[in-house]
Amino acid sequence: MNSVASGAGDVRVAPRAVASGAGEVRAVSGAGSAEILASLQGAPARAGRTRVLAIDGRSGAGKTRLAAALSAELGAAVVSLEDFYGGWDGLDRGIGVLVSEVLEPLAAGRTLRVPQYDWAARTWDEPAVLEPPEVLIVEGVGAGARRAAAFESLLVWLEAPTAVRKQRALGRDGETFAPYWDMWAAQEEAMLARERTPEHADLVLRTG
Repeated sequence: MNSVASGAGDVRVAPRAVASGAGEVRAVSGAGSAEILASLQGAPARAGRTRVLAIDGRSGAGKTRLAAALSAELGAAVVSLEDFYGGWDGLDRGIGVLVSEVLEPLAAGRTLRVPQYDWAARTWDEPAVLEPPEVLIVEGVGAGARRAAAFESLLVWLEAPTAVRKQRALGRDGETFAPYWDMWAAQEEAMLARERTPEHADLVLRTG
């Protein structure tokens, strides 16, 4: 469902206190993974000993590629909300699974049993086992929802125009996603109206 993007453009940067609405975010140009890595390095762990880097944005914004690039830089594990939705109507369900099955166990220092949804078979596979790491990257639509953000050390929001996002997403997932684009977009819109995620993100990157 998520697609890829090529590099970042403009970036807004806000400390968590400012991102909550306490002041203006400031514009920073030419930023990308270096700013994310520097910000993460100085961020406190909020899920036990684990620093969680959340990458959120609407479908096709470039979350998967950015997560992969940062994982290679950090040697960090990545979990994707695509494994948590359990179907095309499951955006809010995926957020709940992220909190209950990943972030709360991390905060308690427990071994994770990360859910795995098989989109082709439309069934749940055996969970993946993961010991609490020093850094965990969480990517997907809804990764920065408020109930998840309480556990996250750094929240990055990716933005791109609708036409660009749709071209990327359907270019990757094609006929699988096309019949569900409008349905999924409506869930994104409802979630964002409630969560206002870009407003409390630490970094906002424009990818197209």
